[in-house]
Amino acid sequence: MRILFDSKQTQYKTPFGTLTPNEICTLNIHIPASVGATLVEILLLNENGTPNQTIAMDYRMKQNAYDIFTGKFSFPERGLYFYYFRITNRFGTFRLFKQGDDTNMEAGDWWQVSCVPADFTTPDWAKGALIYQIFPDRFYKSGKCPLTGKLEPYTLHNEWNEEVDWRPNDDGLILNNDFYGGNFRGIIEKLDYIASLGVTILYLNPISKAFSSHRYDTADYKTPDPMLGTEAEFTALCDAAHKRGIRVILDGVYSHTGSDSIYFNKFKHFDTVGAYNSKESPFYSWYTFHQYPDNYSSWWNFDTLPTVNKLDPAFLDYIIRDEDSVIAHWLKAGADGFRLDVVDELPDEFVLLLKNRMREIKPDSLLIGEVWEDASNKCAYGCRRRYFIDGELDSVMNYPFRTAIINFIRGWDGGPGLKNAIMAIAENYPPQVFNANMNLLGTHDTQRILTALVDNFDGNREEQAKRFLSRSQYLQAQERLILASFLQYTLPGSPSLYYADEAGMEGHKDPFNRRPYPWGREDHELLAHFKRLGKLRSLCPALRLGDIQFFKADHQMIGFSRTYEDQTIRVYLNRSGDDWEISPGKILLGHNMKTIAPDQMTLGPKGFCVTMDW
Repeated sequence: MRILFDSKQTQYKTPFGTLTPNEICTLNIHIPASVGATLVEILLLNENGTPNQTIAMDYRMKQNAYDIFTGKFSFPERGLYFYYFRITNRFGTFRLFKQGDDTNMEAGDWWQVSCVPADFTTPDWAKGALIYQIFPDRFYKSGKCPLTGKLEPYTLHNEWNEEVDWRPNDDGLILNNDFYGGNFRGIIEKLDYIASLGVTILYLNPISKAFSSHRYDTADYKTPDPMLGTEAEFTALCDAAHKRGIRVILDGVYSHTGSDSIYFNKFKHFDTVGAYNSKESPFYSWYTFHQYPDNYSSWWNFDTLPTVNKLDPAFLDYIIRDEDSVIAHWLKAGADGFRLDVVDELPDEFVLLLKNRMREIKPDSLLIGEVWEDASNKCAYGCRRRYFIDGELDSVMNYPFRTAIINFIRGWDGGPGLKNAIMAIAENYPPQVFNANMNLLGTHDTQRILTALVDNFDGNREEQAKRFLSRSQYLQAQERLILASFLQYTLPGSPSLYYADEAGMEGHKDPFNRRPYPWGREDHELLAHFKRLGKLRSLCPALRLGDIQFFKADHQMIGFSRTYEDQTIRVYLNRSGDDWEISPGKILLGHNMKTIAPDQMTLGPKGFCVTMDW
């Protein structure tokens, strides 16, 4: 017999998930009577593993062959905490961790519980939203491409469907300075298309003036890149999106600037006195020079991306605190929030200051952070981050979901891994964050999801440029993407669709994941599938806002329920080669339903469905 404790089930821990200050948490542990436990204790630890308090559990009752012990605790202050059990019997004392040899507990050292601010809120419109991410230069071009003021050198593709430039120049440098001319007007023209996908949030990669096509090398934070259009056109885009019920999120790149910028001005393309030009520059304190002017700190040693001192008062004023700070400027121009690039490299003080300033200007604005791991216990640069326990971020990029979905769809996990990954995030994140999580399958930093679902290749750029899916590979990837996106759209949070994934775009990492949208060459089967998913979410509150309970997660079969208020739906996905008899109900969306009768429903191999009670 095993000791029974599962922090994800309310019979063992209430409430589920995170706590607020002074909220009582109750733990129940079931210990086989044969163990003869005489003392059971909960040992609470601070985030650094130092003891916080010890709680003696009370003997509650005997149930079948188990002794049930109960203990209660609370935390007066917000923070990240851990706990484990200590059990004493007549043979001695032993500690019980998550990976005990004789338990049903998931692997790990300690259980985690976060205590978050009681007044921590996230925007209601972001919960269960549907996000569409656009790499602006590659989405759609409308009219002529404005070039006045564009940083040089650059190349402009003659044809929209030309291959991206991937080769180094004669000096062996990859400049990322080839453009297609996608612009604000182009996005405006395609807003009805975007809305047809069910989208409620539009997330744009950087739009500020910059040298490169990715625009993460900011040249002027407050000015749109000339190729994209004017600030007035950006505002027109926001207005047009808002009329369709779509909010607009911008990329906030505040860990570094471009070396070719009004702030650094290494190449003297600007009239300003940049930090590289003089120690008397108003921007000099933004940067760290080791030997002036050519030896300076830069992002991942790219000298085109000098890093900034994030807590420098002049930088804080410019980005956050000034009346017309960068944050204020874009929110007043129509933006509804920001996604913080490499938020791990921004101090917690910076993030919280930025969040508070956003809420002063626009109380329901949204702040998303780029985090690739579990953000609730993230350590970066020797520091445990306080994203949730200080209420800094409303949402994060949910890469753990992506990994779990790919592992399941590709057959590397039969179901338990997916369930554990989902429920770990559900337990560790505040519910107001969990419901607004940016659930992605592809981004500008990953392989295209079609490629990732079938191809493990990770060679050099020249090899990647020549590598396309064969017809059979494409069909397999298409089938897998239909299954993967079904999970993405039915799990809690906000599914995020990277532009052209719905059209069947393939490609390896940068720059091949940033090809222009294939207008006129879309995969219409995939496109219709994504539109159905978007419509389903818009019509089903339980999919947008409901909790989650798994009832099946093994043998390549996934089943869970989503409940919100008086609506409960059930979600099934069968990746196995066998039929699966499922509970009868009204079908909201189905694929490969082999037999349907009033009292019998069978889901065939590679089938999926969403049902609710008749």
